[in-house]
Amino acid sequence: MMKKIVRVGSRDSKLAVMQTEIVMDAIARSHPELQLELVTMKTTGDIILDKTLDKIGGKGLFVKELDRALMENQVDITVHSLKDMPAEINDDLPILAFYKRGNPYDALVLPEGLEEKDMDHKLPIGSSSARRNVQLEMLYPDYDTESVRGNVLTRLSKLDRGLYSGLILARAGLERLGLESRITKTFTHNEMIPAAGQGILAVQGRKGEDYSYLDLIDDPVTRREALAERAFIRELDGGCSAPVGAFAMDNGDEIEIFGIYKDTYTGKCVRGSIKGKSGQGTEKAVMLARRLKEEASNENR
Repeated sequence: MMKKIVRVGSRDSKLAVMQTEIVMDAIARSHPELQLELVTMKTTGDIILDKTLDKIGGKGLFVKELDRALMENQVDITVHSLKDMPAEINDDLPILAFYKRGNPYDALVLPEGLEEKDMDHKLPIGSSSARRNVQLEMLYPDYDTESVRGNVLTRLSKLDRGLYSGLILARAGLERLGLESRITKTFTHNEMIPAAGQGILAVQGRKGEDYSYLDLIDDPVTRREALAERAFIRELDGGCSAPVGAFAMDNGDEIEIFGIYKDTYTGKCVRGSIKGKSGQGTEKAVMLARRLKEEASNENR
């Protein structure tokens, strides 16, 4: 009997392919009757590397080509790092599953053999997001930050060539690439609130089709955390240019959401948290976002 073929779309970077293969392996274990085929493609966000994302169109540039492939039936599902997906997505291309979350935190990476105390003050810290930059100002006030684009291996190459004193990268990506040894320090959410969805792999497909084969890889805790974090940034119009971060922890009974927001008009950066029952994450996230927005917009407080 012929196996049903499922074409899985992915960005063609080494990390993206490895992450997509994690999801494909999980589907294959649950559904051996399926034949999974990997389809890779370059996205605009991977090609334009000399400008920051907010200057060329935001996070949507990492999904545009994959979305088109879904719409034109060239692939059946696509796999993304959730943090790279825009807060608003096409209703015809829903997120179908949230794979069990990896490490959600950011990490400091230094040139090999160096410790934090050895960082060179004359060189900037390489950071690819406004969210990281505002928090780096608090953690490392004596250092400048500078945008660094490209995939993880490209960024590490730039660091090792002496262009930066250090890099801030997502720990999950380093772990999935087998590069844990490059991590000097992992920041807690009290030090640096991660990007919404960091460490989560999301599976996207077409509205109205049968995707029951994804049920077993959709992690309910990860789903609740992801939806809460995305509700927070959506309320604040949090694209890659906005200094916004959100992190949720759900233990099955209670969810706690941490957020950071900087008002670009007042220049005020605020952070806070909120708790609620598990299942109330999106509602509580919106409440926290509105509270922080009000605090940040008030210059006198």
